[in-house]
Amino acid sequence: MAHAWDPQAYLAFGDERSRPFFDLLARVGAESPSYVVDLGCGPGHLTATLRRRWPDADVHGVDSSAAMVAQADALADDRLGFEVADLRVFVPSRRVDVLVSNATLQWIPGHLALLDDLAAWLSPGGWLAFQVPGNFGAPSHRLLHELAADPRFAPYTADVARPDSHEPESYLAHLLGLGLRAEVWETTYLHVLSGRDPVLRWVSGTGARPVLQALPEELRAEFESEYAAALRDAYPARDHGTVLPFRRIFAVAHAP
Repeated sequence: MAHAWDPQAYLAFGDERSRPFFDLLARVGAESPSYVVDLGCGPGHLTATLRRRWPDADVHGVDSSAAMVAQADALADDRLGFEVADLRVFVPSRRVDVLVSNATLQWIPGHLALLDDLAAWLSPGGWLAFQVPGNFGAPSHRLLHELAADPRFAPYTADVARPDSHEPESYLAHLLGLGLRAEVWETTYLHVLSGRDPVLRWVSGTGARPVLQALPEELRAEFESEYAAALRDAYPARDHGTVLPFRRIFAVAHAP
């Protein structure tokens, strides 16, 4: 079942969501690339930073969400452009010097195989950098899927897309097997969130969004109420805020 993305909901925690992108790009050593592609560019605010880092490069953002690309288009200029396309079938117009994908591949089943295509797009000496969540066993996801399987909700949520990722060792082995020089690591961020039900607001903009959209309006409110209560127990509010541990997996590969 397809689902629509809401740029404003996604950007509600823009600083926290942006941090892994910059940690990822810090390990990319490209000095003067001519063509940079951002797969899963979302609303384009991070893609625009690639344009500023490499001002002489053509930077191209790609996303399957028309709503996200419509917002990103406001940032476009003569060297920064955006396109609506399914990443599973998208093919760049020429060899890519830097290929970035931030928190996107987890939505593509079998994305290890897709890495073969991404590596084949690289120019000699090109860079591939991606980051995916590694927290799908966390309470935020476990509670979501347990509640979605309840007989009240299961008829609507059974076929909903569920993101997933591999362990760091699997990405490293695959990238090395493609003949790339690769560095893979993981980081667990401890986000301190404020406000009422901040974990619900966080996941409603990303991982929980397909489930919530699949439910009819009268059931969605019931689901959200129960899910919010379960999240409050799993992530209790403290005097300093609500701590959300978020594990992410990073990979940077360099074509010889």
